Amino acid sequence: MTQPDACPEVLAPAPWAEERGAKVRITAVRTFLTAPHGCPHLIVRVETNDPGLYGLGCASDPQRTLAVRSVLDDYLAPMLVGRDPDDIEDIHRLMLNSAYWRGGSVTGNALGGVDVALWDLKAKRLGVPLHQLFGGRVRRYAEAYTHVDGADAAEIADKVTAAAERGYRHVRIQAAVPGADTYGAAGGGANDPAAARRRAVPWNSAAYLRTVPPVLTAVRERVGDEVELLHDVHERLDPRQAREFLRRVEGAGLYFVEDLLAPEDAGHFAALRKTSPVSLAVGELFHDIAQFLPLLDGAEGPAIDFARIRVPTLGGLTPARKLAVYCELRGVRLAPHGPADVSPVAQAATLAMDISSHAFGVQEAAVFKPAVHEVFPGTITASAGGLSPRETPGHGVDFDEAAAARYPVPEPLQHDRWALLRNTDGSVQRA
Repeated sequence: MTQPDACPEVLAPAPWAEERGAKVRITAVRTFLTAPHGCPHLIVRVETNDPGLYGLGCASDPQRTLAVRSVLDDYLAPMLVGRDPDDIEDIHRLMLNSAYWRGGSVTGNALGGVDVALWDLKAKRLGVPLHQLFGGRVRRYAEAYTHVDGADAAEIADKVTAAAERGYRHVRIQAAVPGADTYGAAGGGANDPAAARRRAVPWNSAAYLRTVPPVLTAVRERVGDEVELLHDVHERLDPRQAREFLRRVEGAGLYFVEDLLAPEDAGHFAALRKTSPVSLAVGELFHDIAQFLPLLDGAEGPAIDFARIRVPTLGGLTPARKLAVYCELRGVRLAPHGPADVSPVAQAATLAMDISSHAFGVQEAAVFKPAVHEVFPGTITASAGGLSPRETPGHGVDFDEAAAARYPVPEPLQHDRWALLRNTDGSVQRA
């Protein structure tokens, strides 16, 4: 973590800050690592010379946690000390430009941690919930979806029914593929824990195409039409396979298929849109809002139906809210990323955007372990299938430093090894 200098030199100072005689200044930017859910969370606290006034942000990147922390501690924090925290737009652009080679998920998460902390700080200073700074509410709550998985249609359908009884109207369903590494589903290749730990169980796209579409269709037949069903391919198909997958799942009535293709293959979404009525969602791997533009600005209209925004990785609420407005203009809905590796701080910040945007569609809702609630007082939980923001100043989630210290983060390549994957022929596969 970075300590404030006694007399910090403010680089490229904002001239208007002196002209208006700004009294509140940033005195420190501190970072904290904790893992109460098992995955690493990187929390940013921006402190000021106003006693007790601080903002909290999330810069969590489970694959490159320490690299993001270095960007924050060694580069961004020294630039921020002494500045007026009210100038969020100016600070964001200055930090973005400071790297010269702009972009990338490491930089995006670092910027996102600071940006959300500044928005939290501003709302606290004004004494209002964060969503009030974005124009106020346009809905009572944000519709949420939860996850279920299983070995076959019967098991999955039972879990969907149980989720519906808890109030969820949207459920993501993942099916195991016997003998293969399967994203989001237990069983299959996970029967050999040692091999799974070494990431030695292969991915089998042919088996996936044979196995999963019939299961999804059978789940729909068992649960009826009252529950929206979602499925995540997790970028594991090539364009030809993606076309075939969409053909096979048309009868499943899916709310959307997520990450059917990797970002590198995003140019194929427009063609897929022409050949299938199945709704498409993509974006959690994007680190720049400009990556969405070709998918929103096609000659025949948008090539996707849902933008999967991950607020920390995109650089925070400042760019994410601009994208949300453009999605609204293009008729594309938001389906923000919200697994457990997005901390309760980021979840609450994302919810402030959801609750104030007409573009919102559905929010992924992690179910956090009890230890997470201990570390993050005010953690928001889904109720009756929806998420409601706090009405307290800021985004409403706090951070207990002492509790956080009881949950150290795993060593590199312990948690994040799940992204290492090979095909049956030994070639490397996107995870």
